[in-house]
Amino acid sequence: MEHHAALDPAHWLADNQGAVVELLPVDAQGRVHPDTLRAAIDANPDDVALVSVMWANNEVGTIQAVPELAAIAHAHGIPLHTDAVQAIAQLPVNFAESGVDAMTISGHKVGGPMGVGALLLARGVDPVPVLHGGGQERDVRSGTLDAPAIAGFAAAVQASVDRRPEQAPRLAALRDDLVSRVRQAVPDVILNGDPIDRLPGNAHFTFPGCEGDALLMLLDAKGIECSTGSACSAGVAQPSHVLLAMDQDTTRARGSLRFSLGHTSTQSDVDRVADVIAVVVERARRAGLT
Repeated sequence: MEHHAALDPAHWLADNQGAVVELLPVDAQGRVHPDTLRAAIDANPDDVALVSVMWANNEVGTIQAVPELAAIAHAHGIPLHTDAVQAIAQLPVNFAESGVDAMTISGHKVGGPMGVGALLLARGVDPVPVLHGGGQERDVRSGTLDAPAIAGFAAAVQASVDRRPEQAPRLAALRDDLVSRVRQAVPDVILNGDPIDRLPGNAHFTFPGCEGDALLMLLDAKGIECSTGSACSAGVAQPSHVLLAMDQDTTRARGSLRFSLGHTSTQSDVDRVADVIAVVVERARRAGLT
């Protein structure tokens, strides 16, 4: 379920530093159950160095029970990191109250500059430096700081947090209307992710019998931007690792689309999707699966 920004470093540690990476199973809605984490730790708590779980999933929008998961890890003295990149602008994220030991956020998801982010660390957490040089950022990450980007990032985070009480309910209302109207237009559509505990601006669907890339192109021709959430390797579309982790089969995973709503989204955007989605799905189904 994790973003590759967290998965790939973990696998690098396994391949190069002898770490053992255990990927916990999730349910069909993409949730890590507290009992699953508890059982994994109880099997051999002395061998667990870190738990990492994203606050909210970037593809299907499912929100994790981060404070509860952190409490389970802390019962054994194990630190917990959370990737809150998707959550910071849409959910009430409080680093201190969450109980996590480390949290990452990024500027590009809050309207800030590209290439700047933050790693928040609880007192007493001392990470191993991966860049060495001038000793900037308390020796954690050496290198001359990009002060303008950092200032822009801070301003964007502040603006996003200040606007969240107004924006989140507005986006949730647009999302719910989108989900309802897509279901009316395409009765066999499947909503992926938790139907309630999900990001306000996320609606992720599977359209049986369709190729996600075909839907993407047909919608783009009608002025609608969305995402398949899939990666491409050597020109061959691959199903989302998130959907596969949720125990979806490859065919179903390949027929999925994510619609993301943000501060510029309006009711007319939702209306446009509702007006064309049935015709687009029908055309994609005629094209078939390859």
